[in-house]
Amino acid sequence: MNKAFKALNDPTRRRILELLRQQDMTAGDIAEEFDMSFPSISHHLDLLRQAGLVASVKEGQFVRYSLNTTVMDELIGWMLTLKTPPKRKR
Repeated sequence: MNKAFKALNDPTRRRILELLRQQDMTAGDIAEEFDMSFPSISHHLDLLRQAGLVASVKEGQFVRYSLNTTVMDELIGWMLTLKTPPKRKR
């Protein structure tokens, strides 16, 4: 969970997640949306993948990235537990 929070701390990585929410994309497609080098985008994608926030599948020469909502569901579930205080024992 710590890796996910660290990955979400960066606005570029949050924007990548927003793009992947709309559709699966290759690294090249994602890079076209930013004004930064391809290696920088690859680094961001690698951190998102390590955090479990995106999945990657090799398709020939390309790698297609997709949003992994399982980790997001876990994060949201944990955050919701903080909203409701635990019941006290009597």
